[in-house]
Amino acid sequence: MEIRRKLPIGIQDFEDLRTNGYVYVDKTKHIYNLANNGKPYFLSRPRRFGKSLLVSTLEAYFLGKKELFEGLWIYEEESKSENPWQVYPVLKFSLASGEFTEQDGLRKKLKITLDEFEKKYELPSGGDYLSGQFERALKNAFEKTGKKVVVLVDEYDTPLLKNIGGNEEQEKANRALYKGFFATLKDYDAYLRFVFFTGVTKFSKVSIFSDLNQLQDITLDSRYDSICGITQEELESNFAPEIEALASKFEMTKDECLAELKKRYDGYHFTDNLLDIYNPFSLINAFAEKKFGNYWFESGTPTFLVKKLDAINFDVRKFNDNNMKLSESELKDYRPENENPVPLLYQSGYLTIKSYNQKQNSYKLGFPNGEVKYGFLNALAPTYLKVDKNTSNFNVDILDDAVEEGDVDGMRDWFTSLFALLPYPAGGDTEALTEQNFQNVIYLSLLILGKYVRTEVHTAKGRADCIIEADDFIYIFEFKRDVSAKEALAQIEEQGYAKPYESDKRKLFKIGVNFSTKERNIIEWKVVER
Repeated sequence: MEIRRKLPIGIQDFEDLRTNGYVYVDKTKHIYNLANNGKPYFLSRPRRFGKSLLVSTLEAYFLGKKELFEGLWIYEEESKSENPWQVYPVLKFSLASGEFTEQDGLRKKLKITLDEFEKKYELPSGGDYLSGQFERALKNAFEKTGKKVVVLVDEYDTPLLKNIGGNEEQEKANRALYKGFFATLKDYDAYLRFVFFTGVTKFSKVSIFSDLNQLQDITLDSRYDSICGITQEELESNFAPEIEALASKFEMTKDECLAELKKRYDGYHFTDNLLDIYNPFSLINAFAEKKFGNYWFESGTPTFLVKKLDAINFDVRKFNDNNMKLSESELKDYRPENENPVPLLYQSGYLTIKSYNQKQNSYKLGFPNGEVKYGFLNALAPTYLKVDKNTSNFNVDILDDAVEEGDVDGMRDWFTSLFALLPYPAGGDTEALTEQNFQNVIYLSLLILGKYVRTEVHTAKGRADCIIEADDFIYIFEFKRDVSAKEALAQIEEQGYAKPYESDKRKLFKIGVNFSTKERNIIEWKVVER
């Protein structure tokens, strides 16, 4: 009979996890280094990456709960120190939930936290003035205990993110409240032992980052690249029984199972070190259910991001070539008024670092893994293309069959049917349609299939619009708007787009496509076979 271990799905409390026998991936070396090498920190990581558990672990450490750490890296190291396992007053703001779209929702949440802190440490009431209460709580706790205060702020950005795209005035009001409230940390630094903020995004205009200029942002610090998430070594050393059970169910070898897990859930890079990090939420759920599911993506929908991409007519071809480039400042800071959605896509976990240019101090981004890539593209397609994904005309399995079977007529028919569903531009302005609009429809559809699709492929003489590689076939496309398909084919020939495939034994199709602005559809689809 298989003995199943307790996996920490949804467990965010370190004491609960340790006392009830859940599997724990030891991150306490990071805890020790943070606690003993600095004071004020900020860390950004995507949702469901273990930020709240990290904060809870810090809380347990500063409360001196030695027994919870027995058997972990920190246990022996801390015991070597001159004054081990000291107990400090800990003030923790848990902001992952709350009525933050309401006028006084954030204020009430902060006040409740301060009231509970005063009650726990039997401190005099700080009154109703929020910033004043915060100041007095820090000072009174220090004077009563003789120890400086540890302040932990988990998911600080939730009160802001919940209002973006729907309640801008409340978002600004919450930012303004933060400005006065967290300025206390700068003024009362003498009473602080340690300060730690976490969030998904770093809002550049929030005062904790402008006022607390000494706050260390460790988001891109390679010393802490594995502080959240699971590395390859941690996966294999901590989850050997689960890997074996999953492999057995699907009649895989261990190596085959690891390869599938890597393809689906690995690939996050949080620093220029490019250390591969697995999504812990998806990984642990896959082990619990013994199934390769889309757990992280299905736990939250990127509605706001999809609408933002649609509103600016974002060129979806950029999603496939890892060619979205950002500077370090763009990567770390988010400005709500910024029209560029890429920084928020990165900070939210839909994109990750693919390469780093040290000379330019810039990063190229792309999807981290299969779960995120195909989940996001499937979510994007119906809104972006204005098509009901449940309609028979958007059944990508039909397109998949055509691509795999070399059925170029079937591909043409599928796209023609899809284009017929698309709505007219606002005001019926067909002149607003561009080749990019048409290409986006084709390209996004092919990306959802998971095919090897490249766009704007550079050759010695020019750039091919789109190349698709299947197991037995290669398709080279040239798209034109209101220009004959014959001219499109001539360009493929003249520019030598097929030359790199001269020795490839797969069957090759050169396809010239003419989109009609007036008809808003494909009117010519000419094919030359090799």
